[in-house]
Formats: sequence, C-alpha cells, structure tokens
Amino acid sequence: MGFHSGSPHSLGLAGRSSHELQGDGLKAFLLAAGNGTRLRPLTETIPKCLVPVRGVPLLEIWLDICRHFEIDEVLINLHAHAGSVSQFLRKNGNSVHVRVTEEPELLGSAGTLRANRSWVASEECFWIFYADVLNCADLQGMLREHQRYRLVATLGVNRVPDPTRCGIVTVDEHGIICEFVEKPKHPTSNLAFSGVMLGTPRLFEFIPNCVPADIGFHVLPLLVGRMLAFPIDDYLIDIGTMENYLEAQVTWPGPRNGSLRKRES
Repeated sequence: MGFHSGSPHSLGLAGRSSHELQGDGLKAFLLAAGNGTRLRPLTETIPKCLVPVRGVPLLEIWLDICRHFEIDEVLINLHAHAGSVSQFLRKNGNSVHVRVTEEPELLGSAGTLRANRSWVASEECFWIFYADVLNCADLQGMLREHQRYRLVATLGVNRVPDPTRCGIVTVDEHGIICEFVEKPKHPTSNLAFSGVMLGTPRLFEFIPNCVPADIGFHVLPLLVGRMLAFPIDDYLIDIGTMENYLEAQVTWPGPRNGSLRKRES
C-alpha cells in the first residue's frame, strides 16, 4: 500500500481522468477527522477510525471495501491521534494507495473537499465516505446510476427511525432530490443521507468559503434538483455513538467481499 503523510498539495500526485467509471481507478475521500467525543473513553487513546468492529479496525474495513470496489486511491483527513493512523497504515499492507492530510483546525466535511479539490480536479467523479458509517452498500450499482443521470452528485439514502437527527431528502418520481434539510425540526420524510455519496468537480462550485464548511448544512441544500438519490437497503449503521457502536459488534455481517468473515474463520 502506498502511503503519504502531510499536505496532499505538496506531494505532486497528479489526478487522473477516469475514462472508465466501472470503479477502476476511482478516488475516494474518507472523512475521518472528527474527535469522536460520543465514543469516549474509547477515543481518548485511539482515533475513531481505528476503533475495532468485531476485532477489525474500522479503517481496515474501509480499505477492504475500497479494494473490493476497485477504488485505488483514498485521501483520509485526520485531526486527533493522526500519528496512530499513520503508524497503522505503515504496518498494514493494502493495495489501496492512501494519503493522509492532517487538519490542525477542523475544516468541516465540505472544507476538507475544498482544501483538496486539486486532487480530484481532473476526475469525472469521486467517492465521499463518512468513515463512521459502516455499511454493505452496493457501490457498483450506485456508480451505474450516477453514470446514467450524470448529475452533480448522487447520494446514498436510507430510511431512519428519527429523521430529526439526519439530513433528510425528498425525491421526485425519477429519484431526483427536490428537497434537502439537515436535521429538520419538522421532517417531511424519513429518507436520510447515509454518508455515502458520489461527487463531481462541479460540486466545488457550491462549497462556501467558510471554516468549518459542512456538506449537509452548507452544500447539499444548494444542490436540490442536481442530485440523485440511490436507495440503500443493505446493512448500514453510523457507529458514532456508543449505543450504535455496541450494536455493530453484534450485527455487522462483514463487507460484501466477506473479508471480515475470512479473518474470523
């Protein structure tokens, strides 16, 4: 696994155009810079992206998913315990090329994209993953739908029991998102942004020049009519709370490629 630490802009890795969008050569942002305060005391000594799920570090699960879906370059943003992640990457080989960017000041999810826009400037599309969303989503199917519509972004969406805690979408008969509200007080649906999305370079036109800049609050509401909703009916859980983290220890089936089950067998 290739590994770089430091500012991506200083590394001279040119972006590549993805002429074939079947997964081959795609890049992914893995957003992992949160402090993980809701997972304390676990995150007092390790970063949230390294907490184990059934004995496997969350980051290892994500890199297995990326390898399976032929995502060969990943950018991880970090804030707390960045050194632990760098050490983990050096010790654990993986065919996915990983670069780490540290944020002394949290930029927000959209701010991280803006700060690293040159990394994907020549790409037709790229993945954006929230690192604490553990899932078995059909990324290949999602990519096919994105290719079909070719909008600014495609959001993976799933039904949630409490829409007041999520970014909620309303879709038309074609699956185009016609409303997006982050954490609505009076939600009109229970269809939520899952934390899995595909973006295009046009996305950067809608990111405000503020710090922190958040995808849900600042960007997605501006993209109404320019986003496709892709339903995710597979396993998906946000392990950002201790309740969900403990639930995942029991319910997580392993990613689609079965790497977790192989490791446990």
